[in-house]
Amino acid sequence: MVITDRSLVPSARRIVVKVGSSSVSGENAHQIGPLVDALAAAHARETQVVLVSSGAIATGIPYLSLNGRPTDLATQQAAAAVGQNVLIYRYQDSLDRYGIVAGQVLLTAGDLENPVHRSNARRAMERLLELRILPIVNENDTVATQEIRFGDNDRLAALVATLIGADLLVLLSDVDALYTRPPHQPGAQRIDFVAPGDPLHGVEIGSTGPAGVGTGGAVTKISAARQAAEAGSAVLLTSTRLVRAALSGEHVGTWFAPASTEAGSGPSAPHGFDAVAEI
Repeated sequence: MVITDRSLVPSARRIVVKVGSSSVSGENAHQIGPLVDALAAAHARETQVVLVSSGAIATGIPYLSLNGRPTDLATQQAAAAVGQNVLIYRYQDSLDRYGIVAGQVLLTAGDLENPVHRSNARRAMERLLELRILPIVNENDTVATQEIRFGDNDRLAALVATLIGADLLVLLSDVDALYTRPPHQPGAQRIDFVAPGDPLHGVEIGSTGPAGVGTGGAVTKISAARQAAEAGSAVLLTSTRLVRAALSGEHVGTWFAPASTEAGSGPSAPHGFDAVAEI
């Protein structure tokens, strides 16, 4: 179905939720519980939910006795290998309260650019959803090199939303919405709605968030939101602390209307993924 505004979110058939590193690692690891509460509430009303979660490297760093985020690829991969295990355990431990089982899905950009691998990933995720498993997707950092990386999980989330024909993509971060300039600056105004094709003239965009543990920022979120919206998925950009309100259809965040609303059709079917993936 076409989700034309926030009030229709509770009736969505399929939702992809993306959460950033700074929201689920370090001192904010406690936010996994409330996030799972919101996902479980959507799951209980028969909505199919996919979680795209950053945070493997940030979660793994403390276990490697490092002073900060590593800059070399090998140590990043080592941190991801440890952190992914811990992160999935934390999610599953919280999901156990609801009797929900998580399924880990690790992807590289190369997987989604290769027709065979892409078809396999789609088939596996469709089956997980049919079985009422909650897929948790992340970049496969232990094998991804610079040439086959997504670059950020916002882009990965947009590609996954298109891959499975999601009605809605929810992009979560530390900030409650998109603003006309970084929200800590004087005169920053919240942007409530972004129409298809809106160039957002006059909007000043910052980079990474204040926590400094992620690779994305407003630029990557806007790019991902446009990509998913152009493919037919509505997009809501808001903060992790507002996820329950967002998935309940409350008026929070910034809403990117799907391009298909003007044509009266729903989200692009999975076969429409190719043109998006190869941009």
